[in-house]
Amino acid sequence: MKEQRTDFQTGAELLAICSEEQMKIPEVMMRREIVHGGRTEQDIRGRFGRVLSIMRSAVRDPVDHPRKSMGGLIGGEAAKVAAFGDSKMSLCGPLMNRMITYSLAVLEVNASMGLITAAPTAGSAGVLPAALLAVSDEKGLPDEQVYRGMLTASAIGYLLMANASVSGAEAGCQAEIGSASAMAAGALVEVMGGSPEQVLSAAAVALANVLGLVCDPVAGLVEIPCQSRNVMGALNAAACAQMSLAGAGFPIPFDEMADAMLRVGKSISYELRETALGGTAATKTGCALKERLFAKK
Repeated sequence: MKEQRTDFQTGAELLAICSEEQMKIPEVMMRREIVHGGRTEQDIRGRFGRVLSIMRSAVRDPVDHPRKSMGGLIGGEAAKVAAFGDSKMSLCGPLMNRMITYSLAVLEVNASMGLITAAPTAGSAGVLPAALLAVSDEKGLPDEQVYRGMLTASAIGYLLMANASVSGAEAGCQAEIGSASAMAAGALVEVMGGSPEQVLSAAAVALANVLGLVCDPVAGLVEIPCQSRNVMGALNAAACAQMSLAGAGFPIPFDEMADAMLRVGKSISYELRETALGGTAATKTGCALKERLFAKK
């Protein structure tokens, strides 16, 4: 009997396992976690239930109960967008407006010391829940299908942590928002019934779309421009998933894009890697906000 492959280090290896064993990415990732993580399937599902509960709370609470961030730079944006979506001036349909609202909401929770799920980081925590839960809510997906998306996102995040970076300090915001967007793009393809190849194609183009994105938080706080970049990451994920599901694939493999992201990140100057010394943080207004915040202390 042929021995089952239970681990993978690259996207190519993951696709090979899926092909050889006629499995999809969630099944491969679940098996890996059981064998190499020492957990039972019941335990893993229980953890996903807890994570999903946290995500749902984070995307919804700020809409009903707007909150100011610790730095005072953001707060209330989610409620404003949620309400604006019902107006005649709204440019977005219900799904897109929900994604924007959810992204903004999670960063409000994070910046006000609330409970969020890092996916893969706190600064990018709004991307995956915004994309996945907006689609789940709009289409009425069962939790089991959402779990499949989360397992798929986990596989992509694992590969990026192993072969690239998810740290803004190491490789710029492309490593945080880019990784989160790739995870979300793959998750959306999975929950909508796409193939493993389509999953990684969507993740690859999501990385390509934000290649070179710098990390430049105003006053060093995870508030501006982090909140709006979570919105961009979620919408990017949806667009990439849509293209991949439609058969408009991306010619560059996921593994090559992960390598490219790391190499680009290493070439970004340190002023643009979470130091708050460049980009948005170094604008006249950005510096004034920093001075105002530190003056209060």
